[in-house]
Amino acid sequence: MSHVGVPRGTARKRRSVALLATGVLTIPVLAGCTSDGEDPTSVAVPQDIAPASRDRVADGSTLNWAIDAVPSTLNAFQADADGATTRITGALLPSLFPMDAKGEPRLNPDYLESAKVIEREPKQVVLYKLNQQAVWSDGREIGAPDFVAQWRALSGKDSAFWTARNAGYERIEKIERGKDDLQVRVTFSKPYADWRSLFSPLYPKEVTGSPGTFNDGARTTLRNTAGPFRLRSVNKPKGTVVLDRNPRWWGDEARLDSLVFRAVEPGKRTDALAEGTVDVADIDPATANSIALAARYRGGNGGPPAHGPGAGITPAAALRSWALAHGSDEEAAETARAAREETREAVAVYAAEQKSLSGFAVRKSLEPSYTQLALNGESGPLSDDRVRRAIARTLDRQELADAVLKPLGLPAKPPGSHLALAGQPGYKDGSGALGERDTKEAQALLADAGWTPGGALRSTRDTKAGSEAEKKDEGEKPAAGEKAADEDKDEKAGKAGKKDEKAEDTEKDDKASREEGEYTVGDDKPGSRSSGGSGVTAQDKQPGGVAGAYAPVGTAAPAPAAVKSRLGKDGKPLSLRFVLPSGPGSQSLRTVGEKIVAMLDSIGISTQVTKVADDSYFKDHIASGDYDLALYSWPATAYPATDGRPIFAKPEPATDGSLLVAQNYTRVGSDHIDQLFDRAVAELDADASRDLLKQADARIWAAAGSIPLYQRPQLVAVDKKLANIGAFGFAAPRYQDIGFTARQAAGPPANGKN
Repeated sequence: MSHVGVPRGTARKRRSVALLATGVLTIPVLAGCTSDGEDPTSVAVPQDIAPASRDRVADGSTLNWAIDAVPSTLNAFQADADGATTRITGALLPSLFPMDAKGEPRLNPDYLESAKVIEREPKQVVLYKLNQQAVWSDGREIGAPDFVAQWRALSGKDSAFWTARNAGYERIEKIERGKDDLQVRVTFSKPYADWRSLFSPLYPKEVTGSPGTFNDGARTTLRNTAGPFRLRSVNKPKGTVVLDRNPRWWGDEARLDSLVFRAVEPGKRTDALAEGTVDVADIDPATANSIALAARYRGGNGGPPAHGPGAGITPAAALRSWALAHGSDEEAAETARAAREETREAVAVYAAEQKSLSGFAVRKSLEPSYTQLALNGESGPLSDDRVRRAIARTLDRQELADAVLKPLGLPAKPPGSHLALAGQPGYKDGSGALGERDTKEAQALLADAGWTPGGALRSTRDTKAGSEAEKKDEGEKPAAGEKAADEDKDEKAGKAGKKDEKAEDTEKDDKASREEGEYTVGDDKPGSRSSGGSGVTAQDKQPGGVAGAYAPVGTAAPAPAAVKSRLGKDGKPLSLRFVLPSGPGSQSLRTVGEKIVAMLDSIGISTQVTKVADDSYFKDHIASGDYDLALYSWPATAYPATDGRPIFAKPEPATDGSLLVAQNYTRVGSDHIDQLFDRAVAELDADASRDLLKQADARIWAAAGSIPLYQRPQLVAVDKKLANIGAFGFAAPRYQDIGFTARQAAGPPANGKN
C-alpha cells in the first residue's frame, strides 16, 4: 500500500503520516467483527493472520517480506526512522510492552518477569524485574546498564545525541540497580502515566552509551541484538536486509531459518508476488483485486492448479479474467475471445501471473490509524473557528467512510475519537461536541462569521462611480473615466467576434487544468466568472440591445445566479485551497477529496484543488502550512497522553515570528487542551487519566481543526502456506511463530551477499 508523508517510526518517537490508497475490490465481508449486544463503535475489527499453533508450523525455510525501501537508519529514535525500521527492529530488539490485539500494552514475558509502580509518594518509582535468561547476542545479560545508557541518550540533557524526541525520558530523575543488574529501579521527578512506553525498543549500551555510536553506529548495522533473530546483512544496492535465527535466543525458537526484508516499490508488488520474489506484502486494492480474480478463475472448479505455466486456467477463463482486469465487461470479454490469436501472448503471460497469484490470500483488517481532513487554522478564513465548524458539519463522514471501506467488505463506522480507535479501552465517541451533519446549521455559522451568498459581490468600501457633475465638483478629470470606458468598449467590441473561439479554448483549458495542477471548483459554472467578481461583458454592450439598458460607466453588471450563490465577504469569495497527492497510489484520497469538494460546493464554498507530487506532499505542503484543506493519517497509539499532545498542542510563537507547531500541522489548539493533556500524562490512575483524555478529545472536536473520516484499511498479500502473519491490526507481530505450514524454500536464497 502506498504511503506518502513523514517517515513512519515508533509511536514513542514520532507518529507518522501515511496516506491511504484504495480502489474497488469485491471480497467477502469480514466475519466476527461484533457480537450480539455489543456496541459496534467500541469493538475492534479482528486481525487476520491465519493463526496456527507452533506445532503446525514447519521448522526452517526463508520468508521474503516486502518493505518500501531499505531503512536509512536502524536507530528507531532518530528522525529518519520509518516503518521498515520499526518492522526490522521488532525482530531484533527487546520490546517490553508491545501492543496486543486490543491496542493495549502488555508485559512481554520474554524480557520481563514483572514491572510495576512500587511507590507513588513522594515520587513515582517503577521496579523492573528482568527475565533471568535474557541476554544480548554477545552473551552479556540485559540489565540496568542498558537502561541507564538509553535514559541518558534520550533525556534531552545532552544535545550531542541526535534524538527525534525525549517524551517520558525527561521525567526520569535517576535509575538504580536493585539487588543485582536484573532489577532496575526507575525514579521519576514528575509522575508519568505512560511509563510503559519507555525502553521499547531497548538498545544495548554499546549503541546508546556514546553520541558517536548512537548517531552513526546504529544507522546501518546492529552488532548486538536480543530478539528471536539477529542481523546478518544490510545491502542497500540490492535492497535487502537479511535476518537469521538468533542462536542465543532463550524463548520459543524461531520457526524460520531466515527472514529477508526486500525493498519493493508499492507499484511493483503485483509483479513481485507473481514472480515469487516476495511471500508477504502490503498491497493496494488493485493488487488485491488481481489476487481475487486469480482465485475466482483458478482451475475452473476452484481446485488447486496443475503444474506448469498457466496450467489449471482454461484459455477462455484466462482471457475473460484478463479482459475483466483491464476494464472490460463480460460481453467485451466474449468479443475479445474471437481475437484470441492476436492476444495469445498477452493471455499466456496473464494466465501465468494468475496461476502464481492464486497461491496468495488477501489478509485484511483495519489498520490502527485514521485518515482525517485537516483544516489549517493559521490564517485566512479557517482561522475563524465558526468557518471550521461549518465545514465539519457539512461533511457526510459516513458517506466518505463507505466510499473507502464498503467496497473492501470492511466495517465503515467513522472514528469518534482523535485519541483512540474502536476496540481500545480509552475509546469513546466524542464527536457530539462538534455536532452531527447539518448544512443549515453550517450555513448559519458561516453567516454569523460574515460569509453570505453573494458576499463576494459586495464590499464594505464605497466603490460607486458617482455622476460626472460630482466628479467635476470634486476636482476629478472626467476625461480619464470616459477615455477608459471608450477603450473598454472598443476592446470588447473587437473581442465579441471571437467569443465562440475563446469559449472553446477556455473549455479546453479548464479540462486540462483539472487533469493536472490547479483548478477551482465553484466558480467555473456556466455563465460565472473565474474570479467570482462582476463586470460588464462584451455581450452586455452588443448592438441591438434594449435602448436605455446600459447602466452608467462603472456600474457592475448583474451577476449570474451561480455567482450570487457563492459565499463571500467584503467583496472576496470564500475559496479554500485543497492540496491532494497526485501519485498512482493515492487515487482513493483524491476520490474522497472530490466528494468533500462537492459537499462544500453545495453550500457555496469554492475549492481550489491543487495536486502535488507524493514525495513533496507532506514536506512542502502539510508540514510547512502551505494548504487550507488536506487529507493525511495518524497511527493509533497505546499512549495517547504522550503521543497526542504534540499533535494537538497550541502552537507557540518563535523568536523569528514563525510558529512552533511541533506535530500540530493544523495550527489549531488551546491552552485548555494542553492543560488536559498535562494532567492526563501525570495521572497514575488509568481511569482518571482516560477521563481527562476524553475531555481533551471533546475540545479537539469542538475546535474543528482535525476531522477523522475513516479508519484505514489494511490489505496484505500472504502466501497461503504461511501462518501467523498478515493483517496484524493493533498487535505487534510475534516473529518467532511465523512460518510455513509445509516446508518451503521460498524465494531466492538468503546468503550473505544479499
